[in-house]
Amino acid sequence: MASADPVATAELIELDEAECLRLLAGSEIGRVVFTDAALPAALPVNYLLDGQEIVFRTGDGSKLAAAARNSVVAFQVDQIDPETRTGWTVLGVGAAYEVVVPERLAKLATRLPEPWAPNRTEHTIAVPLQRLSGRRLVRGTGRPTPGSVTPEES
Repeated sequence: MASADPVATAELIELDEAECLRLLAGSEIGRVVFTDAALPAALPVNYLLDGQEIVFRTGDGSKLAAAARNSVVAFQVDQIDPETRTGWTVLGVGAAYEVVVPERLAKLATRLPEPWAPNRTEHTIAVPLQRLSGRRLVRGTGRPTPGSVTPEES
């Protein structure tokens, strides 16, 4: 008898806020999704989770610095394994702002990762996670998902 198709036995699980925050805290690279000339754009950044805010640095004149100041942006982090067809994704949405308070900047300076692109530290941007959602795709228990066809039925 053939084994069940891993796609047919996969389960999509909604993640709670605590798990979303745990996954964000354990990652280093994410994507900031914003509007550029009325079109969607996404750029990767290395970041820090500070409480319930995503914090990253960017340079003068960058699209990201301009787009992130007082704009609603999304921030996505994921980890996908194409071989097992499993993984997770977390999406946060919030109104980004530039951190300008000297005391907070000083505290963040020792914790923020160095941007991979050189000379990109002029602006520190924070995104309060006003909306947070996540999903995990896991291998199922061997039970077909509703609506799927088992090998015996095909």
